[in-house]
Amino acid sequence: MTSRFSFARLCCSALCCLVTAQSPAQSANSDITVSAQARAIHDSAIVVDTHADTPQRFLDEGFDISSSDPKDVGHISLDKARRGNLGAEFFSIWVEPDSNQGHFARHTFDLIDSVYEQAAQHPDCMMMAFSVADIERAHREHKLAALMGIEGGHSIENDMHLLRDYYRLGVRYMTLTWSNTNEWGDSSGDIDDPKVQHHNGLTDFGKQVVLEMNRLGMMVDISHVADKTFWDTIATTKAPVIASHSSARALVDAPRNMTDDMLRAVAKNGGVVQVNFFSGFDDENYRKAMQAQQKEQSAAVQQYLDGLRAEGKTVTYVDAERIQREWMAKIPRPPFKVLIDHIDHIAKVAGVDHVGLGSDFDGVSGATPQGMDSAADLPKITQGLLDRGYSADDIKKILGGNLLRVFGEVERVSKEMQHSAQ
Repeated sequence: MTSRFSFARLCCSALCCLVTAQSPAQSANSDITVSAQARAIHDSAIVVDTHADTPQRFLDEGFDISSSDPKDVGHISLDKARRGNLGAEFFSIWVEPDSNQGHFARHTFDLIDSVYEQAAQHPDCMMMAFSVADIERAHREHKLAALMGIEGGHSIENDMHLLRDYYRLGVRYMTLTWSNTNEWGDSSGDIDDPKVQHHNGLTDFGKQVVLEMNRLGMMVDISHVADKTFWDTIATTKAPVIASHSSARALVDAPRNMTDDMLRAVAKNGGVVQVNFFSGFDDENYRKAMQAQQKEQSAAVQQYLDGLRAEGKTVTYVDAERIQREWMAKIPRPPFKVLIDHIDHIAKVAGVDHVGLGSDFDGVSGATPQGMDSAADLPKITQGLLDRGYSADDIKKILGGNLLRVFGEVERVSKEMQHSAQ
């Protein structure tokens, strides 16, 4: 283990911290060729992705982000990030609610620590970032900027003190709900479940959470929330919002996706919708096939996890993900174009200033469109947009400029709110 770490560290110093021009290359499993023009545009941008579930791998699998194992099926590594010119990644701090009952905060802190540990182990290639200025500095130093977003308001355990503690530790956005309704906000994931107590959107405390996030400078994330929660948030917030990993409902009728009215509301608010790379949100045929196998897949996952528990083993997210990946592999992946379709649709409805990238890397069980196998494939998005007539300036906005603008505006609103309270 020690020698492998040392070798990886040396490789990281030699390779990961150098941004080098790459000749046009054709992926072995995709017919998408990235032209020299697209590569030049892509490499000149600060590419920002707002959602990767890699901390689950750090914590449960002992995954080292410097790994260059060719057999690794994960989406994120330092080498993959370098090849895709990924400049900033918001690592998702997601606490599975059922298996962490009674200790949401403890698991949240463990996940946060796992991100810090990776940055500490690879200081030549990766740095913790907490602001737009930090992202820009990381870009100048050819390092991956590591940021964090909490996925699910249950992590604050209904305690505003914890929200502030998470901000102090570097969390720069929070998804108000995950797929579970919490005590102060309704989720799209269980909105039709009569056994769940709902609130008709945000409670008064939920609205206070939004305003406190505004004051702190923490971006308010409306991915996963129920429709009424979305509209309550838009009416409450004093700063632009983000959808960290959501696609367009007009193209795929998933409740996690945004309606055109929502897209226009985010644009009016000044926010940004970061397109999810999950095929179940990007392709209607895939979504229907996934629904058709859901009952059988859930039973297979449960049987596997019950077997592990019977052997006295601790069950983790990685265990369930392994079986889910096998089931997802049974569904044909849609073509790469479906991802570009969603970016294009949101750009046309909300405006090109209000769309970006929120991959859901390492959280979608290999179920991405063809040709999008890891962060190394991000230049294909630039090619896809170029092929549809987008200008270099607009492509750079989509790749990260829009998110940086919103992040900066959230920082500005925070300063104003704190100043006015003095």
